[in-house]
Amino acid sequence: MQDLFPVLAAIGYLFIFLGLVGAVVPVLPGPVFIWIGTFLWAWGDGFARIGWPTLLLLGVLTVIAWGSDLALTALTSRRSGTGWRSIGVAILGGLAGAAVLSVIPIIGTVIGALLGAVTGLWYMEYQEKGDREAATRAVRAYLGGFLLAMLVELGIAILMITIFATQAFL
Repeated sequence: MQDLFPVLAAIGYLFIFLGLVGAVVPVLPGPVFIWIGTFLWAWGDGFARIGWPTLLLLGVLTVIAWGSDLALTALTSRRSGTGWRSIGVAILGGLAGAAVLSVIPIIGTVIGALLGAVTGLWYMEYQEKGDREAATRAVRAYLGGFLLAMLVELGIAILMITIFATQAFL
């Protein structure tokens, strides 16, 4: 496997970089990419410096990041009185927006996901409550939860990269 180490390490570094970007870009699964990159690097190294305990720890952090991303956005929206149906429509709107604007590389997907989610959420809340102010409050709460989730995911991504670097190079 040592012969493949330079190739697997380079691919691993690319995934880790994309993972860091993915921590702030909503359509890329940041911590998942960091875990994949770390696994590839460790595999190329024959798991000499990074073993299964570290990969397991990074896997747990990946699951925590994914769960916090979903939970924080949904819970902050619910605290403002947003209905579950509206949250579901926001998710579908985000997926639809990302798909529609995916013709514009990277930035189109990000903007499309955000616009689709916000538009879907506002529309559904307005349909259910008939109140523009309530719909706008729901969008503000959703965006606040989204920002909080992004910061938590970024923190976890930085922690994961720090663990990787410590194990790999120190």
